[in-house]
Amino acid sequence: MNLSPFHLAIPVYDVALARAFYNDVFGLEEGRSSDNWVDFNFFGHQLVIHGHPKTPGQESAHTNPVDGHDVPVPHFGVLLEWDEWEALAERLKAQGIEFVIEPYVRFKGQVGEQATMFLLDPCGNALEFKAFKDKSQIFAK
Repeated sequence: MNLSPFHLAIPVYDVALARAFYNDVFGLEEGRSSDNWVDFNFFGHQLVIHGHPKTPGQESAHTNPVDGHDVPVPHFGVLLEWDEWEALAERLKAQGIEFVIEPYVRFKGQVGEQATMFLLDPCGNALEFKAFKDKSQIFAK
């Protein structure tokens, strides 16, 4: 499957704080920017943080139950290779990142088994990082 990079623009109520987070925590390369927005290379995709007043979702996240955990909605993220996911999980733990859902393997032994973790950026945007041992399971029912 040949995937095209996605473009995602998210609201942040403090551009400087969010910029530092995406730079320091993930080491993302910056593209174009202004005082009100910053482009990042987010694992090969274009993530843009835009200055915006705090949204209701950033005040208090809605959740849905999935595999015994409260998954924040909305959220976004990327699918990584298994070893990349493990390395990122270890790096985030070493940085003392507070997780919404700690790194673990979801649906263990079932169709769609996957490693996942959730965290919030400093403006309350929820991110999920996941990996599948068997990529053919990504859309499995």
